[in-house]
Order: sequence, then C-alpha cells, then structure tokens
Amino acid sequence: MKHLQAPAKTILISRIDAIGDVVLTLPMAGWIKQHVPGARVLFLGRTYTAPVVACCRHIDEFLNWDDVKNLSVAEQVAFFKKQQISSIIHVFPNKQIAQLARKAGIKQRIGTRNRWFHWFTVNVLVNLSRRHSPYHESQLNFTLLRPLGLKEIPSLDEVTGYLDFSRINPLPEKWQKFLKWDKPRIILHPKSKGSAREWGLPHFASLAQQLHGLGWQVFISGSAAEGELLQDWLRENQNYITDVTGKFSLSEFISFMKACTGLVGASTGPLHLAASVGIHALGLYPPIKPMHPGRWAPLGPRAQYLVVPKDCSDCRKSPGSCVCIQQINVAQVVATLEQWPR
Repeated sequence: MKHLQAPAKTILISRIDAIGDVVLTLPMAGWIKQHVPGARVLFLGRTYTAPVVACCRHIDEFLNWDDVKNLSVAEQVAFFKKQQISSIIHVFPNKQIAQLARKAGIKQRIGTRNRWFHWFTVNVLVNLSRRHSPYHESQLNFTLLRPLGLKEIPSLDEVTGYLDFSRINPLPEKWQKFLKWDKPRIILHPKSKGSAREWGLPHFASLAQQLHGLGWQVFISGSAAEGELLQDWLRENQNYITDVTGKFSLSEFISFMKACTGLVGASTGPLHLAASVGIHALGLYPPIKPMHPGRWAPLGPRAQYLVVPKDCSDCRKSPGSCVCIQQINVAQVVATLEQWPR
C-alpha cells in the first residue's frame, strides 16, 4: 500500500471496554502510523486498561475517559477541543462520547451504521456487522479505517506485526522472588469473570498436577475476588501451585507474564495480554460462533489455541461452560505445552 499524501493528523481511537478488546484494537495504531505520515495517535480508554495501552509504542498519548466523563459538558468539550483531534474512530460505540465529539467540532467522526445515535453524531458512517463476519475481531476494527483512505484489511500475520508491546516495565525485584529461573514457568488462568466459556477447575487441577510432576513451576492467576472464590480449590492444590491471585497491579502482572514461559486460559484479557507480550499463550475455546477462535483467537508470535473441530451451538444459551470445551482433554494440553521451547 502506498503512503497517503495527507497532512499530519491527530487521530483518536475510542475504545472504553475490556482488556482483550483493547489489545485487539491496538494494531490499528501501528497501521495508521505506517500509512498516514506524521499522524499523532491518541487512545481514549478507561483507568483499568491504561497499563495495557501504555505498553504499545504506537500510541502517542492515553486519554482517560474516567477522568473526563464526570466533568461538566462545557469542560468535556473544552478537553476534546484542546487535543486538536482531526479524526475520531468510535471502535466501541458510546453515545456520550459520540455527542461530545460532535459538540467539540471534530472534523471527521467515524462510526458504524448499526448504532442509531451515530446517525445524529457521526458524519462518516461505515457498514460493519461483527456478528456474522468471517474476519477476526482485530481485522474487523480495520474496516473503520477506510474513511482515512486505508481500504485494505491486513492478514492476521500482518495485524500481529503491528501489535507492538515494546514498552513493558521491568519486573519489580519484590516479585522476582516468586520465579524459579531454572524451570519453565507457566501461568494458569482458570476463570473468566463470565466473559468466556471455561474449561473447568477439575481440568486445571489435573493440568497443574501433571505439569508440576514434569518440572514446571505453576502459577494460578486471577483477580482478588476470583482468589476468594477459588480459596478451597487453591488450598486443595497448594502442593502443585503458587497462588498469585490478587497480588499484582495490572502493570506488574504484564511484567510478570513477560518473565514466564507461557499462559493457559480461556478467551480472556490475560490470554490476549500474554500473546501480545510475546510469550507462549494457549487459548481454550468452544466451537460456538462468534465465540470461536476464528473470531477471538489470541494474536502473538507464540499464540496457539485448542478447540474441538466441529460446528456446534448446543450450549449457546448455557452460561459459563459448554460440553465441547470440556472435550479438550488434559493430555492434549500437556502435549502442546511440552513442545514449547524452555
């Protein structure tokens, strides 16, 4: 693709939702930098995703929606005007942000046609239907760049190349004491906060025991709330694991991931983070569309996934787990992990 002969622009990517979604949006910034010479790329997100965005070298500045949303309307408009934004891309549609972008006079306001409020707030509407698309989530985001003259949707390999997490902080010394550098180190992330189908605690317990027996150092990660929920299970498996649930800030967890060999989990933020920092990341998926890896596979140089090779929607309305993801057996996972270089 030829470089666009356009003046320098300030482009704001707006995505105020979850960690995994933000990770799969960040390659847009690298693509913009590559093809819009001199572009300044801003990212509007939430406090809890700020450490994720901070890792990406293609983002020039992070704008915190949590700091802006409670200001008066006049102050909000003034804030957006101050950024001198030439284009805003509403990757995650939000009515309040769309209205503010219009009031702030941002010249090019890009959003999808399938949000009714965009018809009154956005001046460049894009046809984008995520639910039935054959594209990966990260590729779908690139559709919103067409009004910038970027018509091409890159391949997944190309997208991965633009997910540049090269600004990771060194792991603080106080956390290095957890690591046994003479062993392969793996993080098991068994829970998903309801955002994905789960493999189940019995499977993770068996996996932890087997990996421990094979000489791996096994960490169990999760939020503090998940740690409380898993308290009995963690106690039952304490001889095989090191519990790090609730112990890290997100920035520290990213640094801790970088120091490990890999991570196993469902289609959650930690899985996508592990893939993006360049360690081995094994995702366990159901075959249900659009939850399947065709849409949500982790992206990274060492990312992998396991899914039962069938097209099934029997458990679509069942919360939590499903029959098909349970059919991924522990032996398959161990065999995959044993192929990882140590």
